[in-house]
Amino acid sequence: MRRRMIQMLVLVVLFVAAIGLVKFFQIRAAIAGFKSFQQPPEAVTTMIAQRQQWQTTIDAVGSVAPIRGVTLSADMPGVVDQILFESGAHVEAGQALVTLDTRQERAQLASAEAQRDLAKTNLDRGKKLLDQQLLAQSDYDQLAALEKQAEASVNEMRAGVERKTIRAPFAGIAGIRQVNVGQYLHSGDPVVPLQAVTQVYVDFSVPQQQVALLHAGDAVTTTLTASGEHLTGRITAINPVVDDATRNVQVQATFDNSRGLLRAGMYLTLRVGLGTHEPVIAVPASSINYAPYGNSVFIVEDIKGEDGKSYRGVRQQFVKLGEAIGDMVAIVDGVKPGQEVVTSGVFKLRAGAAVLVNNKVLPSASTSPKPEDS
Repeated sequence: MRRRMIQMLVLVVLFVAAIGLVKFFQIRAAIAGFKSFQQPPEAVTTMIAQRQQWQTTIDAVGSVAPIRGVTLSADMPGVVDQILFESGAHVEAGQALVTLDTRQERAQLASAEAQRDLAKTNLDRGKKLLDQQLLAQSDYDQLAALEKQAEASVNEMRAGVERKTIRAPFAGIAGIRQVNVGQYLHSGDPVVPLQAVTQVYVDFSVPQQQVALLHAGDAVTTTLTASGEHLTGRITAINPVVDDATRNVQVQATFDNSRGLLRAGMYLTLRVGLGTHEPVIAVPASSINYAPYGNSVFIVEDIKGEDGKSYRGVRQQFVKLGEAIGDMVAIVDGVKPGQEVVTSGVFKLRAGAAVLVNNKVLPSASTSPKPEDS
């Protein structure tokens, strides 16, 4: 009995050893196969890095302000008699916009004119009597003073009547009226905003370290968000005072606005060309692998594999970025001219990955892109 148990135990041990040996060879074969396995190359597009001359620029955010803009108000109190314009209409300089009721003032003007005419008649009579030496010079001087006083009263009344007509001080676009016929206006009550829109100012600030690079006449460009249209203006004034709180300097540019694309209060993203150029290596924005720990690009080069054979692969290179213009981004440090940089497909790459370059379809690489849906 004992002998049979020993035989059974030996058979079980041999069976387990055989299974373990089989599994050992299977695992070793799998490890060898995994080591020899190579991922298929990823399809990418590339470009050869070259130095380009980019104009030195300053980016800023500006606010549109009218060259001439005012909210017209009532000069004298009164009741609105007529409204002679439409909201949003173009008005000419001197055009009457609103008239107030002047019936009382006109009656007073008629009385003053009558007094003036009487004073003038008395003066003419006094002149004849003075010539005949029938009137003293002092009496004649008193009549002349009364005539001048009456004339001044007439002019005062006429000015009062005229001040009850609100006129456009310059040509421009009238805003939304804020009065109605029959409404009583106090002195200073707003009537309508008026803006001259053929030209506009764009005010923006730059750090004090950069203000020395700016000069009157430098070009300032902006791109409208809605239409993608590019507008160009010129710097017309630089404030000589530095703001104590921000250490920025106020700069003013003038833009042509004959088409009315810019409105007072709009915010614009501006770019000021400084007239100088610096060499940079520019690549499409799609080349950059943005990450919190640092931005990088992938450089295509010959890489030696573990089997000693060379293949076309990528090396991850961290870079320092400069400004971006259109679809292009300037690389300040990290890439040298002549290196082959991956321009699309960077999201699927890792350091050492094999790549297959296919440049039949390239990403957009323009400093002045024009989107199709803009």
